[in-house]
Amino acid sequence: MNPYLPIIILIAIAAVISTVMVVGSWLLGPKKTTPYKSAPFECGVTPLGSARERFPIKFYLTAMLFILFDIEVVFLWSWMAVFKDWVDAGSPMAAYSFWAVMVYMFLWFLGDLYVIRSGALGWEESTTLNPEKLKNTTEFEDETVVMVESQPAKVGI
Repeated sequence: MNPYLPIIILIAIAAVISTVMVVGSWLLGPKKTTPYKSAPFECGVTPLGSARERFPIKFYLTAMLFILFDIEVVFLWSWMAVFKDWVDAGSPMAAYSFWAVMVYMFLWFLGDLYVIRSGALGWEESTTLNPEKLKNTTEFEDETVVMVESQPAKVGI
């Protein structure tokens, strides 16, 4: 008997069940489309405005910095596991890898200092935006707040 046969059977059963569920819901489900059903779903909150609104770049910048520093932790964790084994075995690779990681960490700290000094993690827009741009965004935010407050919340389905 092939050792992969149970896995192939499991994949086939999962494919059949998922196909039956999707086709069944398409056949048995209601077909009436309403504007409310066609609207994008936002966790029960009525969607306001357009999906093409301006989005602050700070969110993207913070996400990219998080990914970079998160990857750094993954590399260090795996290096520490191998480094301990090399030190225990008395391998000459231990000294080389130690200094290579120290150079890497020095560059990482330089990058970290740059991020902090440049204000990339600051959330205060008044310190990072040009005053002319800040004036325009404040007016837009006030209009948005008024629009949100004037629309009644929909309760129920």
